Amino acid sequence: DMKVIANWPLYAIILFSWSIALAEYFCLVPANRIGFIGNGGPFSLIQLKIIQEVITLIIFTVFTTVLFKGESLHWNHFAAFICLVLAVYFVFYK
Repeated sequence: DMKVIANWPLYAIILFSWSIALAEYFCLVPANRIGFIGNGGPFSLIQLKIIQEVITLIIFTVFTTVLFKGESLHWNHFAAFICLVLAVYFVFYK
């Protein structure tokens, strides 16, 4: 239960959620531009996308478990994290 935003109107919740996404993209776009091989960085586009997804899911998981008291992690979530780590491993495997 999020008592802070429980009484917010729908448009305020939408604006709040989009502001979170906007903050993420303000960091993401420059990082992808700097990190891309074509711009002198060390990563391919596929590697950058996998890194982005893993970071986003980790932050979302922390955000969800801290702010939403009814949500908790279960064994299948840890199994999914292992799969994400394996995805990162395989995308960087030469």
